[in-house]
Amino acid sequence: MARSETVCSSGKLLSVERIVEIIFKCSRALDFAFQAGIIHRDIKPANILCAGPNASEGDIKISDFGAAIIGTPDRTLVLGIGSPAYMSPQQVKEQTLDQQTDIYSLGVVMYQLLTGQLPFQARNSYDMVYQIINAEPRRPSSLRRDIPAALDAIVARAMSKRLETRYATWQEFAHDLAQAFRDRQPKAAVAEIADLEKFDTLRSFAFFADFSDVEIWEVVRFSQWSRASPGTAIIRDGDVGDFFCFLAEGELKVLKHGLILEMLSTGECFGEMAVIGKASSRRGADIIAVTEAKLVRISANALHSSSESCRANFYQSFLAVLSERLTAANVRMVTF
Repeated sequence: MARSETVCSSGKLLSVERIVEIIFKCSRALDFAFQAGIIHRDIKPANILCAGPNASEGDIKISDFGAAIIGTPDRTLVLGIGSPAYMSPQQVKEQTLDQQTDIYSLGVVMYQLLTGQLPFQARNSYDMVYQIINAEPRRPSSLRRDIPAALDAIVARAMSKRLETRYATWQEFAHDLAQAFRDRQPKAAVAEIADLEKFDTLRSFAFFADFSDVEIWEVVRFSQWSRASPGTAIIRDGDVGDFFCFLAEGELKVLKHGLILEMLSTGECFGEMAVIGKASSRRGADIIAVTEAKLVRISANALHSSSESCRANFYQSFLAVLSERLTAANVRMVTF
């Protein structure tokens, strides 16, 4: 287990992509805590753990909730609680706190991971508090050339001294991080697709609307991601099936005896009947890539081995998909 504080100095900095991934995962974990009524109050690199052998890989965990507020937001004292360099203006002013104080602190951590230094340099705690309230830090990109302007903007918004211009929710913060990552790697190889991009992609699908963040992270871990070029047969009529897929990008066509039955677009699932149906596991149609496609594949074994709550949400969403398909089929029959 590695602490992120080990990569906060010049010469030891992580790649920009890994830093964005770490901050994204922290934002999702802290949002989960906030939804449970918890405000951490002491977000700093020493409390962000990487589950891999070093900080460049592995899942992320938030530790040390000893200073946390649980339940109704409250006031806090500066002395003895939290680390001054990472405190929000509201925290050093001893004002009532909510999730925006943790958003500010995570913005400071992001600044430090990107640049190798804190946004404010002070000789003592009193000077630090003064700068947190009154000073503006240098842009991260002025300290490291490969930092894009989008990340400058994200750090600035997360660290805004004014609550009305700071990120109001963890979802907003996470969304901008995911977008910045996609803009930086629009055509990353499948093996290089970061977990944050997978999470954000699945979260955007209507199918996963009722899944919790924890359950979507579970899906990220057991799903397989791949690309298919135009003309590739994803599923063949009559084959035995032991997996189903989601179309994450591109367009597919569904064929029966050479006739097009349907076109599939981003976010749609297919092939699930061979996995959930009891009568037969054989495919009922051909599914062919029309354009370059990004696919999310889930095996029957992975589905059956998933947590009970995750599996229940899958079956609930399958029912909704089948209902929509039956309704669409009835409309076509009436029209015909």
